[in-house]
Amino acid sequence: MRSLVTIQKVKSISEIAGSDFLELAHVMGWQCVVKKAEFKSGDLGVYFEVDSFLPVEERYEFLRNSSYRENFNNGLGFRIRTVKMRGQLSQGLLLPLDKFPELKGLEECADVTERLGIKKWYIPETSTPGGTIIGERPSGIPASDEIRIQSAMELLDDLHGRPYYITTKMDGTSGIVYYIDGKIGCCSRNKEIKDEESALYWLPVYKYGLKEKLAGYGKNIVLTGEICGPGIQKNRLRLPVIEWYVFDVKDQDSGHYLAYDKAAALCAELGLCFVPLEERGESFGYYLEDLLEKAKGKYPSGLDKEGIVVRDLNSPKAVSFKVLNNDALLKEKE
Repeated sequence: MRSLVTIQKVKSISEIAGSDFLELAHVMGWQCVVKKAEFKSGDLGVYFEVDSFLPVEERYEFLRNSSYRENFNNGLGFRIRTVKMRGQLSQGLLLPLDKFPELKGLEECADVTERLGIKKWYIPETSTPGGTIIGERPSGIPASDEIRIQSAMELLDDLHGRPYYITTKMDGTSGIVYYIDGKIGCCSRNKEIKDEESALYWLPVYKYGLKEKLAGYGKNIVLTGEICGPGIQKNRLRLPVIEWYVFDVKDQDSGHYLAYDKAAALCAELGLCFVPLEERGESFGYYLEDLLEKAKGKYPSGLDKEGIVVRDLNSPKAVSFKVLNNDALLKEKE
């Protein structure tokens, strides 16, 4: 489970020009608008990441006017998202630790997601039926959920000086195709889907003839990509038909993910689209501010792109993180 809520130390406090009641608290790589004098540098607080879905409780009622939502998977609650207040981005929610007596004694970085009953906000994956669910995603088939760099700033140091590549984060829904011991299967992010040609999550198999191609390839493999197009999310790409953009290729026997060049070459051999490459280099040296700028920009459609994904060129899962486009996040209302 993603660590949506953790106990974090306030790195610093910044004033907000023209505001008598609000200021900025800097936590990890994020910034949150908080009440003035509610925190000082070095204080511990409870930090809720963007896309946390909070239960209906009295201590969260101040969020009702701005954040109360019904989630198709998790019922009623309060959704935390990126907003702008007094001209400043507020990226998550930071509350004083003393509002949570049940967390007394816990230390910095403690994951309290489950203890506080926090769920992840999920936008419905598609506006049309994705297919018939026949079970959970099989054990050993990896899910895809990149960490946001602001929640793992140490990854910048881990990647520093190493070969890297940057791809466009496509706007769609995650679709998995696996071929293991002669069996082909398809999954959404969390569920296995019945083999039906009309099912959204089986579209990559039938569109690209993967039953025959993967049988011919003959190795146990898992391909994960983004299914994009009409009826999926907001189709920011404005695609006329549904496409599948692969971003992960895993050799299931070795347990290793293929390096960028090998993964892209295999996809080309199979007739598949790989996610668009924006940049590659031999020595990574970007800071957070640089990456936030790189994450901005447009899809060919002219609409704001979702962001970028940055990875180690030779070991994609050794270091891997996403950087979201703040311009797009601010426009996201639901």
